[in-house]
Amino acid sequence: MKKSIIADDLKQYDSNLHLSKFTGSRVFITGDTGFKGSWLAFLLSQLGADVMGFALPPTSNRNHFELLELNKKITHIDGDIRNASQLSEAINKFQPDFVFHLAAQALVRKSYADPVGTFSTNVMGSVSLLDAVRKCNSIRSLVFVTSDKCYENVEWIWGYRENDLLGGRDPYSASKGAAELIFSSYVRSYFSHRHSFGAATARAGNVIGGGDWANDRIVPDCIRSIEADKPIVLRNPGATRPWQHVLEPIAGYLLLAIRLFEEPKKWGGSWNFGPSTLEVRTVRNVAEVIIKLLGKGSIEIIENNNNLHEAQLLQLNCEKAHQLLGWIPRWNVDHTLNATALWYKTIIEGGSAEDITRNQIKSYFKEV
Repeated sequence: MKKSIIADDLKQYDSNLHLSKFTGSRVFITGDTGFKGSWLAFLLSQLGADVMGFALPPTSNRNHFELLELNKKITHIDGDIRNASQLSEAINKFQPDFVFHLAAQALVRKSYADPVGTFSTNVMGSVSLLDAVRKCNSIRSLVFVTSDKCYENVEWIWGYRENDLLGGRDPYSASKGAAELIFSSYVRSYFSHRHSFGAATARAGNVIGGGDWANDRIVPDCIRSIEADKPIVLRNPGATRPWQHVLEPIAGYLLLAIRLFEEPKKWGGSWNFGPSTLEVRTVRNVAEVIIKLLGKGSIEIIENNNNLHEAQLLQLNCEKAHQLLGWIPRWNVDHTLNATALWYKTIIEGGSAEDITRNQIKSYFKEV
C-alpha cells in the first residue's frame, strides 16, 4: 500500500472529513492535468488512494501536473472526455469506487471565442462521463463538478442557493447550466435505481491558489506580468468575486464523496462550496495584494471595449453545506491570498512545487 501522509500528519486533525476512507480506494478523476484536478489527484495519492486520471495534456509550459511529477504518483491517461468510447473503456478497466468529474473548458472569455468547443466539452463531454458511469457498477460515489456560473446571474447582492434558477448569458455559463440539467436527467432516469450508488453536483466560487497558469485568470495573469516586469492589465477592476483557496472546495468534494459512499440517497442533489460573502474582494484588491506580497509589480487599467459581457457580482449561499455536511471554509481571504502568493514566490525562487503543495495541504487540514 502507498505511504500516506494521513498516517503521519493529518489523522489527528481529521475528525470531520474522515480522509482515511480514501486510503486503498480506487479513485477516477477527469481533468487531473488542470488546476483543481492536479491538487485533488496529488492529495488523494498522498492519502494512499489508487488514482487514475483522464484528461488532455497540460496546455501550458508550466503547469502544476508536471511540476508535481504526478505522472509518477498516479496512473494518467491522455484523453478527451468527448471520446465516449475511450473514456468508458478507461473507467470500466479501472473499476473505481469514487469518480470526480472536473474536466471542462473553464474560461468565460475562451467560451466567446470558441462556443462550439465549449458546449462540446462541457455538455457532450458531461454526457460521455455520465454514460460511462451508468455502465460501470463498481462506482459507489460520483461528485460531478460544475460551477457557480451555472446560475442565471441577475447580479443581486445575496448568494445563490442550490434551488435557484439555472441559466447563463455567456456560452461558458450556459454550458454549465446545461450540464446540471443533464446530470439531473441521468439521476432520475438511471441512477435513482442503483441503491448502492450516490451522485451529486458541486458548485464552487472563483478558486485561486498555487499551480494555476491559465490565461485570463487574475492570479496567473498577475504572476506572468510581474515576472515579465510588465504592468498587470485589468479590464474590470471593480468586479467582485467570492475568492477561496483551491483546498476549500476540494475539502468539500472529498467530504461529499464520502457521504455519498456511506449513505447514497441521503446526500445526492446539488451543493454550493464558497467563502463567506464577507470575504468578497474586487479584482483590483487581489492584484494589489499579490503585488504587495511578492514585493514588486504595478497595475494598468484599460477600458474594456470588447463588448463581451462579464458578470460584476456573483456570490453563493453555502448554508446547505454548512448546516448539513458540516463543511466550513477554514481560510479567510487574507490567508488565502498569502498562501497563494507564497506558492508562486517559492516557485519563482527555485523551490519545490511538491514540497510547498504538500506543506500547504498539511497546514490547511491542521486548521480545524
